[in-house]
Amino acid sequence: MDSYIYEVILSWLEFAVRWTHVITAIAWIGSSFYFIALDLGLKKRAGLPEGVQGEEWQVHGGGFYNIRKYMVAPAELPEHLIWFKWESYFTWLSGFAMLSLVYYARGDLFLVDPRVMDLSLVQAIGISVASLAFGWIIYDLICKSRFGNDNTRLMLLLYVLLVVMAWGYTQVFSGRAALLHLGAFTATIMTANVFFIIIPNQKIVVADLKAGRTPDPKYGRIAKQRSTHNNYLTLPVIFLMLSNHYPLAFATRYNWIIASLVFLMGVVIRHYFNTHHAGRGRPNWTWGVAAAIFAVIIWLSTQPSIYSARIQADGKLPPLAERMAASAMFPEVVDVVTSRCSMCHAREPAWPGLAAPPRGVTLETESEIALMAPQIYLQAGRSNAMPPANVSGIEQAERDLIVSWFEKASANRE
Repeated sequence: MDSYIYEVILSWLEFAVRWTHVITAIAWIGSSFYFIALDLGLKKRAGLPEGVQGEEWQVHGGGFYNIRKYMVAPAELPEHLIWFKWESYFTWLSGFAMLSLVYYARGDLFLVDPRVMDLSLVQAIGISVASLAFGWIIYDLICKSRFGNDNTRLMLLLYVLLVVMAWGYTQVFSGRAALLHLGAFTATIMTANVFFIIIPNQKIVVADLKAGRTPDPKYGRIAKQRSTHNNYLTLPVIFLMLSNHYPLAFATRYNWIIASLVFLMGVVIRHYFNTHHAGRGRPNWTWGVAAAIFAVIIWLSTQPSIYSARIQADGKLPPLAERMAASAMFPEVVDVVTSRCSMCHAREPAWPGLAAPPRGVTLETESEIALMAPQIYLQAGRSNAMPPANVSGIEQAERDLIVSWFEKASANRE
């Protein structure tokens, strides 16, 4: 398959998977937030059936709902029982598919940065996958140890683990990939909580009911603990997943500190809503703390950047980029890109209002232009996406030159 056809198919596949990921994440986060709020808002009253922790009345969509929660389980299993699990599973699966399409398939662009660590693509992917598995294993072991009996102590240790991983990822991968991997690391823990702990515990309770046994309440307590962890980790994960679009977050010298602070900001925001839903008032101080943390993040983002050309340690370019640079048309393309694109895609953008190059992409050197050839082809050749609103006045003949350069060089037809 010609390289340009491959790039088009890969881009549309990435779009479809990203769409799926967003849809499933909305479903998972929505149900998770709803049930946490519901659980915290339950009210105890006289006359409730035995075993009911509390109930809540809600109105929505023109009707009223009376919801009750059994602390362990009802005396008899209802015929129709709805499970909330597939939202979590498909969010992780689609997220891992995105990781594969963007960071594994385009590892020379987005995953590996030789100026951070000189890794082969296979080594980088191996570290990526192993780190996700490591996160779940160490977290689960801590939760099941005596240390995990105190939830506050457990959350503090989990935060230390996340800070260490934030720093560690920035020592291995590109800044963009580092923050994305920290999000994937956390999301893997969250989905594994559902798959390995919450749902199996619920199945044990269901099996006990079917067998006429009284379920052990410990399974509910364990599931509740893991659900609470997921609740507090959700907002930071969303930030980290979006961070790859904002180089001010991922491409600064202190990106790992920014990521660490995001977890604190997410926790205080969730504390406000959880406290409010529990009927314990409105801790408005949390918004001041969150704003202060965000102000520190903004300040840190203005510190010196860590952009790099992402060429191999021996000075060589990846094979496709080498073909792009060897093309007879390349000097003309360089002239077009540097005159039409580099005012924004520079380490210090000249375009008013830009503090960093869009998406962290720099196009100031021949190596950078050759490396980003597929994206230049799709964004400025085959489509008019770049420059935005054609602010630099790129002409159709220049777009045609980019298309001809990439298609001929990628197919070796010159």
